[in-house]
Amino acid sequence: MAEVVRFTAKSLKTERPVPFGAIVVHTRTGDVLQRGLNAVARESDPSSHAEVRTVRLACRKLKSPSLKGYTLYSTCEPCPMCMANLLWAGIDRVVYGATIADAAKHCRQIYIPAAEVAERSDMTCEVVGPVERDLAYQTLFTHPRMLAAFRQWTSRRTGKRSSKAGVA
Repeated sequence: MAEVVRFTAKSLKTERPVPFGAIVVHTRTGDVLQRGLNAVARESDPSSHAEVRTVRLACRKLKSPSLKGYTLYSTCEPCPMCMANLLWAGIDRVVYGATIADAAKHCRQIYIPAAEVAERSDMTCEVVGPVERDLAYQTLFTHPRMLAAFRQWTSRRTGKRSSKAGVA
């Protein structure tokens, strides 16, 4: 978890900081296959969540739609869209830091736990979390640059305009 938090925290120094990052590692060896960050605004794509982007990149790298034998670490509990994607990819395990409730303090969320999405499917995936929740939440979600970005995200949803700095 510390590695994915460290990787994601690098975005806090950029024009578009994000608190959502993911890393796919080989379940047995721990070797990193792929890293990714949320890029919804940057790519103008509401599906560009960190987990989905990381799965896409990892599958391309493997030239396979399957991530069987891999684990995904995420700074935040995957939303239902991300969790469904992880299930379809056949990932072995998902480990997350902050919770959906933590993220909801700052941005919109769908309140269906990742474990519930996994339980309701006919696919197998172990969901573990929260792990190092305080590290993920305190480092990423409460950083002053991230709090400013969250305010801008909120103002965009309500139709109020603000500068582009800090938008994810």
